[in-house]
Amino acid sequence: MTFKELKLSSALVSHLEKNQFPKPTPIQEQAIPSILAGKDVMGIAKTGSGKTLAYVLPLLDRLKNQPSENREIQALVMVPTRELAVQVSEAIILFSKALKNPLITMAVYGGVSINPQMMNMNSVDVLVATPGRLIELIEKNAVKIANTKILVLDEADKMLSMGFREEMNQVFTRLPSKIQTLLFSATLSPKVTEIIQHLTLDPVVINLPVPDEDLSLIKQIGYRVIDEKKGVLLRQLIEEHNMQQVLIFCSSTYQVEHVNDKLNTNGITSKAIHGKKAQGTRQDHLNQFKDPESDVRCLVTTDLLSRGIDIEFLPFVINYELPRSPKDYIHRIGRTGRAENPGTVISLVTPEESHHMRTIQKKTNMKVWMEDLEEWNS
Repeated sequence: MTFKELKLSSALVSHLEKNQFPKPTPIQEQAIPSILAGKDVMGIAKTGSGKTLAYVLPLLDRLKNQPSENREIQALVMVPTRELAVQVSEAIILFSKALKNPLITMAVYGGVSINPQMMNMNSVDVLVATPGRLIELIEKNAVKIANTKILVLDEADKMLSMGFREEMNQVFTRLPSKIQTLLFSATLSPKVTEIIQHLTLDPVVINLPVPDEDLSLIKQIGYRVIDEKKGVLLRQLIEEHNMQQVLIFCSSTYQVEHVNDKLNTNGITSKAIHGKKAQGTRQDHLNQFKDPESDVRCLVTTDLLSRGIDIEFLPFVINYELPRSPKDYIHRIGRTGRAENPGTVISLVTPEESHHMRTIQKKTNMKVWMEDLEEWNS
């Protein structure tokens, strides 16, 4: 099936072809016709399956001739994180350019000053927002949603797990009773079902099976090392393997800053990302790390970057500290070995973490080759 067969406007179809989107993914193929028809939709599909364009394209098509007035936005997209807010708004802006009158789109989130966001709110058609900042803007009368036509909840499961239920309920009470609701999630959890019941929806349900992640291209190695020598071993591995692009995971903000500082002090250019850094700084550091022309070799982060962030052709991932759960381990190592390109994952395992490493291998049904070098264990 083609995008043209999905009955999208010719302008959007041409823009898709121009940006090398040859055909719809399964979630797009099933969701777009129902959304164009004005139906409520609940789409369940894994991260990376094309969920964003599954609602962005028909949303733009439906609103292309309905400009906003007096801070009354036409569509509200709620997301759990700043990074996702930026990504979604960029997708909307990109494809909105195809329209004769592009929709004005804005992303709002916490961690930055609210004043510029308030000042730029006039005539916004599509607002992409994290729940907390959205409530702040509503309470300051900076935005009105009483006449909003389309509500999108993107990664609804994550919003609920991150404790945004109260903020979401506050938003729901301010929305009109008649509104098209589009809910997209990676999992069909009981909490997601509760939202549907709370909003008294009878949506078209699209539930695509989630295939097991292909980790066959990933080489996994573990080094047994005492905690005091982790930093030295890390730097030696980076230099010995001539790593020019390596994503390093730590378990805490403090450890991220510590490892990042040590790398830079020892002549290995590195940047850090964690939840306490300003959004602009986080995005800038990520962009520098992705840029092949940049001299940034390492990006040190928490599990903030273990999901939903694609870094093309990333060759190395290092677990400076093991994640809390086997599931998080899968998400971390899945940052490499993509697009049929091989990748290497290295875990630095202290004696105290040995049992946890065995648990991870057992629960994930994966074998990690462990290196036991005497010089690093005494």
